Amino acid sequence: MNCPRCNSSMETVRIGQEQIDRCTKCGGLWFDEFELDELRAQKDSERIDTGEPNAKSDLNAKLKCPKCNVPMLRMVDIEHPHIWYETCDVCGGSFLDAGEFKEMKHHNLVEKIKDLMVELKGGRSPAAKKLSPAVLRKILL
Repeated sequence: MNCPRCNSSMETVRIGQEQIDRCTKCGGLWFDEFELDELRAQKDSERIDTGEPNAKSDLNAKLKCPKCNVPMLRMVDIEHPHIWYETCDVCGGSFLDAGEFKEMKHHNLVEKIKDLMVELKGGRSPAAKKLSPAVLRKILL
């Protein structure tokens, strides 16, 4: 299987009972259906995400599923709205760029600030012009 981001070969990586595919060049991760949720819940699974985030990758590129060869849908992680990833609506697989799985697993102060910035820039509620009580609670918790 080839990486949907850079078209390089992907290697199989085992963690616990799960097997995922990791790009040998860019470090992107391919999760078959349900694997993403299962590994998010598994302790220390973030160690599979060994790649460094690449700010130079074309995040507007339309990626095709490496299994079905159909265009994938861009998704936003509900807990981390600054993380965008791709999902195939045919096979249910998901592709995360290098570093995104680690970010999904950890929600620290830096992550909260990134999420706040997305919200302030109108990422979720374009009508919001000031900090709502919900946003303030999010920052302080």
